[in-house]
Amino acid sequence: MTSYFTLLFLGIFLPLTVVVYAAVPKKARWVVLLLASYAFFFALSRVLILALLVSTLSIYICGRGMGALIVRRDEALAQAKSGKKEIRKTFARKMKWVMVAGLLVNFGLLAAYKYLHFFASIIDGGLALIGIHLNIQLPVWAAPIGISFYTLMAGSYLVDVFRGTIPAEKNLGKVALFLGFFPQIMEGPIARFGQTADQLMAGNPVSRANLYAGTLRMLYGLCKKIIVADRLNAFVKLVFDNYGCYDGGMIALGAVLYTLQLYCDFSGTMDLALGMGRIFGVTLPENFRQPFFSRTASGFWQRWHITLGSWLRDYVYYPVSLSKPAKTLTKHARKKLGNRYGPLLASSLALICVWLGNGLWHGAGSQYLFFGIYYFVLIVAGSLIEPTAARLAERLHVSRESVGWRAFQIARTLVIIVVGELFFRANGLAAGFEMFGTMVTGFTFESFANGTVLSMGMDGKDFAVVAIAVVALLVVGILRERGVDIIGRVGAWKLPARWAVWYGLFLVLLIFGAYGAAYTPVDPMYAQF
Repeated sequence: MTSYFTLLFLGIFLPLTVVVYAAVPKKARWVVLLLASYAFFFALSRVLILALLVSTLSIYICGRGMGALIVRRDEALAQAKSGKKEIRKTFARKMKWVMVAGLLVNFGLLAAYKYLHFFASIIDGGLALIGIHLNIQLPVWAAPIGISFYTLMAGSYLVDVFRGTIPAEKNLGKVALFLGFFPQIMEGPIARFGQTADQLMAGNPVSRANLYAGTLRMLYGLCKKIIVADRLNAFVKLVFDNYGCYDGGMIALGAVLYTLQLYCDFSGTMDLALGMGRIFGVTLPENFRQPFFSRTASGFWQRWHITLGSWLRDYVYYPVSLSKPAKTLTKHARKKLGNRYGPLLASSLALICVWLGNGLWHGAGSQYLFFGIYYFVLIVAGSLIEPTAARLAERLHVSRESVGWRAFQIARTLVIIVVGELFFRANGLAAGFEMFGTMVTGFTFESFANGTVLSMGMDGKDFAVVAIAVVALLVVGILRERGVDIIGRVGAWKLPARWAVWYGLFLVLLIFGAYGAAYTPVDPMYAQF
């Protein structure tokens, strides 16, 4: 069992878990979920389950420590007749040290598994510039599956306890299940303790409505992953691994298809995760909201990987932008640059922390850092030119809410997204720039005319299947954008119609899925991040 997309998981592990969960008493159902989660994690990462255990124990102990300090603080405040401000400061300082200790353990583990070699190469390169050659050699460790996801969840728990947003949890099992719940352990979504912990412990029954809605969403996700994403993998891999052999037209097509592959792979896995959660009566946070309908780069990131964006906003952007140095900078910048551009300078400092964090979170490589800086520059540039663009549109009598203007904005944003994903997928930053240069300066349709495009792991039938699937995804996206709850509406249909939809999706998956010797099974792409 290597991922969610295996017969062992979908045909045996998940159904067995559902049956056992439904059969045991309500009070014991959370134990079933915890045991299933740890069994699944062990199957994926073996001894690396120790990393998950360390993270769980560390946030539990630090959370309890902060909880004890809160009790002592409140007792001291109740007894004190004066000096309450100093009491609060003293205990806040102690709590801060406990929180920092927990954060260091968890993010230290993440750095050790994912970033040591990257940081060592940076140090080696920097010292080589001044004639010092260390050639740092470090052991190679395989990272536990999902460590980037559950580390952020662990961090949010510690910070939320410190802030008083949630109380420190006394039940170790509840903390363990929150951090290790198997439907989200591979690729998220990145949930907060207050969002899911109580639901996980509630032991909600497996109702017919939830079972149908959950499996329907799972089937939809499986179609995106197996019909589209896995089918595109052969073509995309050839282009990116052998980019020097192809013209700009092929590289552009590869970038477009990779963007589609990544979306169908990641959002398909999210559909599977949310569907599984729904079966157990747990509502996991949505991670996608029709991202390709975005009109700006910042709008795209409010719709794509939503839980990562909200985590970076709440735990990086706001703390940095509301810190004393940032407030001081804003105050001075207002005097020099005015009320429009003064605050933008300070917020840009917070924003670059967000985007460097976003890039590094995705991977230890120069292309990922560039990916973060790419979006930082675009978003800041957009904020800078927005007043000028608004005035220009007004003078030219262009309605910025017209259909034509919205279409132009969406098309422009799609180009930005595809270029960003080209660098994201490239085998290093140098390869990304070379591919981009070829795409811009060497764009031709020669590979389309001479049939090369149909000899790269996909034939005409494959492209036809992908095209039909994209149209279907577009229709579903438009309905969702208009607020239509498709699963809810289908669930309200009469029994024959409901099951016709379920069996229809199953047959489409069975007939058009990318199987066989021509297709290499692809593990969920975001699991590597």
